[in-house]
Amino acid sequence: MIEDPETWVAIAFIILMGLFGYLGIHRTALKALDNRSGRIKAELDDARRLKDEAAKVLEQYKARRASAEREADEIIATAKAEAERIASEAKAKMEDLVARRTKTAESKIALAEAQALADVRAAAAEAAVAAASTILSRSVKGKVADDLLAKGIAEVRQKLN
Repeated sequence: MIEDPETWVAIAFIILMGLFGYLGIHRTALKALDNRSGRIKAELDDARRLKDEAAKVLEQYKARRASAEREADEIIATAKAEAERIASEAKAKMEDLVARRTKTAESKIALAEAQALADVRAAAAEAAVAAASTILSRSVKGKVADDLLAKGIAEVRQKLN
């Protein structure tokens, strides 16, 4: 057994472990592992905290984006409503303008018709008076002719005007 290399390796290992125990290396190794564990735990805590902050910031930006989208939709809806209102007002104004111009044109046409009718009546009256005076002056002579002529002219003017 003493000649087996495994036995000497085992004895050397036990002596080495005893020496490590006597010198307190196991405490140093455990302390180093504890320090490393603490650093890793702190890094994990920082990572968790940063992750939570990032999640909060992400939620804030999502809320802002949703708010901005709602506001943009409201602006678009308001602009569409305003455009429709303006278009409807313009249409109403245009229809009113057309109605007023049509009425004005109809009034001018009626006035022109009345003036033309008056002109035609006046021309007809003058022609009738002229014709009557010519006929009466040829057929009737003297004072009777003058009285008849004056009376006829007055009657024609009254009826035609």
